[in-house]
This record gives sequence, structure tokens and C-alpha cells, in this order.
Amino acid sequence: MLTDADIGRWLREDVGHHDVTNDVSGETTGRLVAKESGVAAGIEAASAVFDYLDVTVTERRDGGTTVEPGEVVLRVEGPARDVLRAERVAVNVAGHAAGIATKTRAAVDAARTVDDSVAIAATRKTTPGLRGVEKRAVVAGGGDTHRLDLSHMVMIKDNHVAEMGLAGAIEHFQERASFATQLDVEVERPADAPRAAEAGADIVLFDNMSPEETAMAVSLLEESDADTLAEASGGITVETVPEYAATGVDVISMGSLTHSAPTLDLSFRTGQQ
Repeated sequence: MLTDADIGRWLREDVGHHDVTNDVSGETTGRLVAKESGVAAGIEAASAVFDYLDVTVTERRDGGTTVEPGEVVLRVEGPARDVLRAERVAVNVAGHAAGIATKTRAAVDAARTVDDSVAIAATRKTTPGLRGVEKRAVVAGGGDTHRLDLSHMVMIKDNHVAEMGLAGAIEHFQERASFATQLDVEVERPADAPRAAEAGADIVLFDNMSPEETAMAVSLLEESDADTLAEASGGITVETVPEYAATGVDVISMGSLTHSAPTLDLSFRTGQQ
């Protein structure tokens, strides 16, 4: 959840101790304009930045809507000094979020060319302090948030397995987790998929497997007759999403949705136009 403390910290970082640049009198209007095609996101966060400085938001696009070059995604009016002070922070947040939403939409569309049921999910590879904004951007693009933090789901990774063994690690966390908490277990070999399912995994994650290995792991999981979801992750790109969607997995998780999405080019302009 975005708080006033978050916004205050963003603005203090940008304004600094002696802001001469924005020492402008009078009232003005402003608008945030798309300079390229994409998916709007982060508009609520950008609006909150203007609200914090008592600048009135008069119009804004909904997150998840497609925007084209020249289209206005946000309009404001208020004291020129405060409009200008909010400008860069609002543009940066909205551009970053829209870039994530746009990349997510591309991945979702790529999966849909093969299978409408495959979910595209983000990971915890987010920017510290911006996870809420970034995860909402994934949703705006049609993706799934995956786990929001460490308490949201237990993920048993290679380090756990190295310390306790596959079955031992699953048993260890089953004893400690709530009945409402799912266990997502990473495996690195197709043969380990049914082993993880039989040991109690709710989700089996095929880590850094090729599409061919992933298809084999899905097949072995289906043969085990376990009621377990199949997830593919590790180095998957928008271009390779269709190959993984064709393997039969339920979920494709991609860290690049948040850590490598380019910013959508947005521009803030003042004055009546």
C-alpha cells in the first residue's frame, strides 16, 4: 500500500534542500502524455503524488487500458510550483509501471497464442520500496502477482533441498506452515517433479528447464496423478513464452517482467493545449 511517507520520501529526494528550479508563481494545468504505445499503469501512484501537494487531478486513465502516442493519461491543475515539483516523480513512477504493464501484456498475449489458460506471473525480483507499484502494474498488464512476500507462500528452493533433501525439506515446511499456505517446490530435473508432488508439494516449479525438459516434467507429473500445479520459471522471455505455454504448464513466472521492463516513454506538459 502506497503511503504518504513513501510519497514524502520520493519528493524529498527530488526536491532537495533549496529548489530554485520550480520557484514559479501562479496557477497552471498539466497533462501526462504518452509518447509511445503501451499499457497504462501506475496512474494511481502518480495521482497520489499530485494529491500529496494538493494539486487537483481532473482526469486520469484507468490502469490496464491501452494508450497510443499523443494520448493524455492524466490531467492536473493547481499552483505552478507544486505541479512542477510533482512532475518528475509522477512521470518516473507512471513510466516505470507502464513499462512493466506493457511487457506483461506482451507476455500474456504470447501465451494466449497457444493456450488461454496459462497464467503469466511475476516474481519477488522487484525494486525495494516499489513492490506494490510494480505488482499492481503486472496485474494491469493481465498478469498474476505470484507471492507478494515471503509470508504469502512457502517456496522450497535448491538451497533448502541441498540442506535437507527434497522430501525432508517439504516435510520440514509442512510442519511449520499454516494449512492455508501453499508449498511451491523447485525442481531442476524432470524426474524430480513426481517426487515433489508425492511428497506434498502444491505447486512444482520447473527451474531453468528447456521447453523439452519442461514438457517431460509435465508428463511425469500427470502420470503421478497428483493434484499439483505445474510452473515453469528461469530465463523465460516474451519470445520463448509460446514454447513454454505449449508444454502444458499452468503458470509461467518471469522475473524480467519487473526487473528488466523498459520504461514507457511519457511526457509531462503544462499550459492549456
